[in-house]
Parts: sequence; C-alpha cells; structure tokens
Amino acid sequence: MNTYDVVVLGGGSAAETVATTVVRGGKSVALIEERLVGGDCPYFACMPSKAMLYSAEIRHRTAVAHSLGAVSRSLTLDDNRTAYRTAAARRHEIAERLDDSSRARELEDAGITVRRGRGRILRPRVVEVGDDHIGWTDLVIAVGSAADMPDIEGLTRPAAWTSEEVYTATELPDSVIVLGGGAVGCEAAQMLARFGAKVTIVQSAPRLIPNEEATVAEALADVLRQDGVGLRLNAKAVRTDLRDGATVFLSDGTRLTGQRLVVAAGRSPRLDGLGLHALGIRSSPGNGLEVDEQCRVRGQQHVWAAGDVTGVALYTHAAKYQGRVIAANLLGREARADYRAIPRGVYTDPSVACVGLSSERARQQGYDVVSASLDVRHTARAAATGLQAGRLVLVADRRRRTLLGAAAIGPHAEEWIGEAVLAIRAELTVDLLTDVVHAFPTFSEIYEPPLQELAAMPRQREGR
Repeated sequence: MNTYDVVVLGGGSAAETVATTVVRGGKSVALIEERLVGGDCPYFACMPSKAMLYSAEIRHRTAVAHSLGAVSRSLTLDDNRTAYRTAAARRHEIAERLDDSSRARELEDAGITVRRGRGRILRPRVVEVGDDHIGWTDLVIAVGSAADMPDIEGLTRPAAWTSEEVYTATELPDSVIVLGGGAVGCEAAQMLARFGAKVTIVQSAPRLIPNEEATVAEALADVLRQDGVGLRLNAKAVRTDLRDGATVFLSDGTRLTGQRLVVAAGRSPRLDGLGLHALGIRSSPGNGLEVDEQCRVRGQQHVWAAGDVTGVALYTHAAKYQGRVIAANLLGREARADYRAIPRGVYTDPSVACVGLSSERARQQGYDVVSASLDVRHTARAAATGLQAGRLVLVADRRRRTLLGAAAIGPHAEEWIGEAVLAIRAELTVDLLTDVVHAFPTFSEIYEPPLQELAAMPRQREGR
C-alpha cells in the first residue's frame, strides 16, 4: 500500500489548489478524481457558461449597435440556430473539448500522483480506489456538489436538463422553462433568450436572487423582461410531464409548455458513498461538512474539507480560498478563513455582483444599518457609452462606520465590486473610502456619492 502525506478526494478547484501548493512545500500528494480533473468549473459551469454569455452579449450588442452609429445598418447576423452552433463550437474549445488529459499531466509533472476512480474512506488513514488501498497522513475532502432535483411529481434527472446539459448542448432549443431564479437560472435564461429561444423562469420566491438587495433583484428582473424572458415569480411547480417536450403545472393551475426543462434549483454536496462513517463523521442530506476556521472537519485532527462540499460558499473562488487556507495549515503556516468578503456574481448583461451582508440580513444580525445608493446612469461613463442600466447599494454599520455589504448591477459590476470586497475585508471606514480617487470616466466613480452620503451620517442614533 502506497502512503502519502496528503490524499485529496476530488479534483476540482479546491483540490488542485491544495495539491499543487503542498507538493511545492515538499509533501507527497495523491489526488483522486472519478470524472474530470479540474471539476465542473472548466467543463460544465464557469468557463463554458461565461463563454456562451459573452457570445450572446456580442450578438445582442451588435443587433442594437447601429442606433449608436457604431456599425453599418447593412450588417447582417447569422440566424439564431447557426449563431448558436458557432458559439457552442467556441465554447467547446474553451471547455478544453471536455478533455482533462493536459490538466492531469500538469499535476503529474508537478509530482502529484493522479488516481482515477471514486475514492472511499475504508478506515482511519486509509482510502480505497477500486481494489487499491492508499494510505494518508492528512485527508482533504473536496468532492464538490451536484445539482439538486426538487421533489416534484414527474421530474426525473434523465429527462430534465441541468446547467451541464445547457452548456454542452450543440443545438438551440425552441423554448425552455427554467426552474429557479438564482444565478444559474438567470444566466441560462438570458443566454438562451438572446439566441432566440422562448424562455420562462419559474421562481418560488417573490423575487429573483432573493438573498440579495431587493432593488438590485428588481433591476435584474427588468433586464430579463427586456430580453423577452417570461418571469413567473412566487410560483410553485407541483407537477411536470417530460414525456414529449416539457410541461410544468403550477399550483395556481397554470400550465407551461416548452421543448426543454432546465432545473436550476441549487446544489448539494456530493457526500454519498464517501465512507465518512468510518471516521465517525456524520452528515445529513443537503448539508455540507462542518469545518472550523482552518477548514478542518469538526472533530477531526487530520481531515480537512474545501469547496462546495462544505456548503459555505458555492463559488470557484471560495473553493480556491479554502484550498489556500488548508495548504497553509498543512505546511505549518497557521491560516484561518474569513468569509465576510466573498464576492457573489450573476454574469448576466449587465452583471450582478454582491459582497457581504444585504441590508435585510444586516438588520437581522443586529447591526445599526444605514444604506446609500446610486443609479449607474448618473456616472459620466454611462453617458459616454449609453450603458446606463444598473445600481449600486452600499450597506454600512452606523456605529463602526464601516461597510457591511455592497450590491451592484451594471456594466462589468463583477470587476468594480472589488473595491467593496477590499473595504469589507480590511474594515476600512467610510471616511477613508471617501478619500479614494477614481479614474475618470469609469463606472467605479459610482462609489463616490453613496460613500459621501454614508460619511455624512450621524455617528450614532440618539439614545444609543
């Protein structure tokens, strides 16, 4: 039996981060992946989705650009189906043709042993892969998550699409029903609609992206409606019929039909079959492994977890962050995770970017909340480009005079949210932030009026 200093179950973003870092630190490492090295992100999620969204955005902007005098009116576009096939071919290249051989080879060249198969904990300090047993001193669990299938009559995984089918399909569906109005559902809906599909989102909550600021969610809804996406908010799907196309029955008696049903109702950690009981680790369906600030599994000295399997923040950048924390601790450099400033994004056009607490959640946690906002149209860059849709909301703690959260929708908001990410992580005061100079004309200038408003707030409510 081969024994390694570190064995990593999973081969996604968190796993690669841990493995490549600790092997450079001199530890022996084995990485076990049953599917594709790299995880879902390069092949079925982050990269292919952003590739398709970009193609859809370019097609959309080209169609309206002549109104700004940017292109000739004689410019013609390919028909929807041809354009979609072309975009899908480009996406396939960006997704590395669903071939992980080069990624696996890079890991092996770095000195990491890559094993193919489903890893399972056999007993303390031993995992099995097929008929082989592998010993470990430290075990890192980074097996990711899988798309949820809601308990709805008639809904079956083979007949319904998830984001994986959306971002590997080569043909454009004529019509699509999307169950779920979170980031994945909104992105897929806009992309498909901009290529010409008839799309309807069914969202059980009263608004899209319900955990974010209401005004930002409302602005996103307006954007999707302008793209022709139908929104059924506060609607509950009670039955589906997927035998010939897709039919969804809502609790109010409404019947929706489409060619495809896309399920975007969240994700759950892949914990089944890992053999966690062999280490006395308990888990419940839908919940991630509980970890401490060092990303060590609770109650375990030499077992760690990172990425979606922890349920902390289901983003690639969060997985990599947890991977860095684990790697530092494995190499003897104490590190602790701080999740206050993990950015969240919806990569529609315009995009949504949020960080920290919404005003509602901040109040629920007992903060003395004050907020300020500004519409993108008030920036000089908006006037110059004509890209005027969007809004920034800043949430602050009146007592400490620091930002608690920020939510934005606007052109490239995922880029200029970085200022708020740093401000929250570093606990910079609004008084200091008002002294930051932004380049002119940029969308980042949108921070200045709200920050000045927050800096002018009374130090504390009377009587407190």
